Amino acid sequence: MAVIADFVREVMTPGVVAVRPDASLVEAAQLMRSQGIGDVLVADGQQVVGVLTDRDITVRAVADGADPLTVSAQSVCTADPVLVGPDDPVPAAVALMRAHAVRRLPVVEDGLPVGMVSLGDLATVQDPDSALAEISRAVPDGRGTV
Repeated sequence: MAVIADFVREVMTPGVVAVRPDASLVEAAQLMRSQGIGDVLVADGQQVVGVLTDRDITVRAVADGADPLTVSAQSVCTADPVLVGPDDPVPAAVALMRAHAVRRLPVVEDGLPVGMVSLGDLATVQDPDSALAEISRAVPDGRGTV
């Protein structure tokens, strides 16, 4: 039986991992690996300026032959990401994901990033028996794979 969550704060992953806009893609990738995550916020101070995923690094930089040591996080991230608040209703977050075709949304409260909500977070709470929920709950192995 699915647990229904009312607000983003009930499903989000609290805390954020961020890099500076001028951080290299290598720095961002190493941070993702050490934290066992597939995305980081790109933040200028406390201001969220983008979301950088492992896929962004692969498709927007490495596949084009760019040097990940010299390319900045800001140059390949998704700029001006769609944001949600922790007190926004879960259906509103789902609607934003659908409308903007994104898999994750930074959660911002009083202008400060406080977490992320992903499709996996939503599946884990709202459809715990789904394949996406099971994959999202799995602990990555030492190589960063599930």
